[in-house]
Amino acid sequence: MFINRINKGNCGYFFIAPFFIVFLLFGLYPILYSFYLSLTNWDGLNDPEFIGFANYTRAIIDPLFLQSLFNTFFIWIVSVIPQLTVSLVLAVILTNKFLKGKDFFRAVYFFPNIVTAASLGLLVSLMFDWQTGSVNQLLMSIGFLDQAIDWKNNPLFMQMLVSAILFFQYFGYSMLIYIAGLQGISPEYAEAAKVDGASKTQIFFKITVPLLKPIIIFQVITSLIGGVQIFDQPYMLTEGSGSPNHATLTSVMYLYRTAFEQGRFGYGATIAFCLFVVIVSLSVISYLVSRNRSKIA
Repeated sequence: MFINRINKGNCGYFFIAPFFIVFLLFGLYPILYSFYLSLTNWDGLNDPEFIGFANYTRAIIDPLFLQSLFNTFFIWIVSVIPQLTVSLVLAVILTNKFLKGKDFFRAVYFFPNIVTAASLGLLVSLMFDWQTGSVNQLLMSIGFLDQAIDWKNNPLFMQMLVSAILFFQYFGYSMLIYIAGLQGISPEYAEAAKVDGASKTQIFFKITVPLLKPIIIFQVITSLIGGVQIFDQPYMLTEGSGSPNHATLTSVMYLYRTAFEQGRFGYGATIAFCLFVVIVSLSVISYLVSRNRSKIA
């Protein structure tokens, strides 16, 4: 009887209702509650003390938070440029129909992506250990070094090392995304260009790359979102210290330290929302810039 009284045109709402109920309870509510916490001074034990936007004012002038932002973007930029470039070159090579064993190489290049970030960070940390690390042992055994180098005491080297880990882990994933985009491009474009006398280089830069712009935009935005959330690799590499001189202290590491190690959950929630604003702003800017360039072209 109840079902018969329901307008058949509204039946679809009952099918999508579970998703929205779960989203409201476990998605939207935590976001709104976290925003409320960002306006308070809360240690996780006592009742939150409402302080307005004082935490946001503090974050803007917090030198350690600003340094963590700089570290995050520096590590991301150093990682993403070779990552997207190398993965595009590999994708073009591995879409050659005359290449033998390309499925094997695709699997090999993608393999680092299925290894956990924490495992990679710990492995590299052990490799570059000052006293027992395999890198120092190898270089000294072949006579390249006279004594062990304290790699972890060099700020720039440690930042580059985190970038290298990110590159190694994610270039295979980017390669597969590019391969999917290349397979969606009709070969008729390249064939027509060859008939007109275009070289392979001209075909790549004048036809392939412009047609891949939506894929490139997707890669940049998703890598930006993931890059701002770098945590596992530098945390395991430095045992959570962000050393040396806070050079590998990323924004999410600073958030974790502030909220869960120091018990300042209100300020930690503020840092989280600041990162959210940064990610959204840069994503929108990247999309608009790319779209305007496409219109100009």
